[in-house]
Amino acid sequence: MKPEEDAYGQEIWAYYSGEKIFEIVERDDGYIDVGPNLKVYFSSYEDWPPHEKKAMEFVKGRVLDVGCGAGRHSLYLQEKGLDVLGIDISPLAVKVCKLRGLKKAEVMSIEEVNFKPDSFDTILMMGNNFGLLGSFKKAQRLLKRFHKMTSKKALIIADTRDPYKTKNPDHLKYQEFNRKRGRMSGQLRIRIRFKRYATKWFNYLIVSKEEMKEILTGTGWKVKESIDSGDSSYTAIIEKEDDE
Repeated sequence: MKPEEDAYGQEIWAYYSGEKIFEIVERDDGYIDVGPNLKVYFSSYEDWPPHEKKAMEFVKGRVLDVGCGAGRHSLYLQEKGLDVLGIDISPLAVKVCKLRGLKKAEVMSIEEVNFKPDSFDTILMMGNNFGLLGSFKKAQRLLKRFHKMTSKKALIIADTRDPYKTKNPDHLKYQEFNRKRGRMSGQLRIRIRFKRYATKWFNYLIVSKEEMKEILTGTGWKVKESIDSGDSSYTAIIEKEDDE
């Protein structure tokens, strides 16, 4: 990744350095939104919403934190004594993770994830990071790869949100636009902007519970249970199918 494309890392670095900033997300239909205060990426366990705390109870063994950001989940689990590897496509985000004390962190995109069999017991995709799977076909391909590189009783703990739980007319119009061009309703095409920096455009997938089940079909994974947040967000606890 070129330094000028690491807008996400730049905002993480800026907040870590003391700036009070917000995240700016641009969608390919021209819609621009303000994301969360960057404080959330640095928040401690005590400040997490109940569904995130509940999800942490399922984490076990060797952990791969996909899209670790500033490392809040990885650092919490490391403190609990788990063996955690945090990965992120952003070099600056990984740098911040290491400065904050994460022992194992690497610059790696989700497409590059390809470890040997039985490397991990838990794959963590919090902070809506199920979205990094990008599209239906890409999600199935990567989930099959995750299946090969994890232990027999491994779990994927994945956070997302139901795209249909909105009344925003711009979002509803975008969903219709997606369906017309053969994409899933919640398949966003976005980029992150910060000051003069901008990431490359990338696909980011948000799905309903039914759509998640459809994506998992044939990958060797199934939903064990879902943890609701009280709004559109939910966390899926995904386990390997019994016959695998």
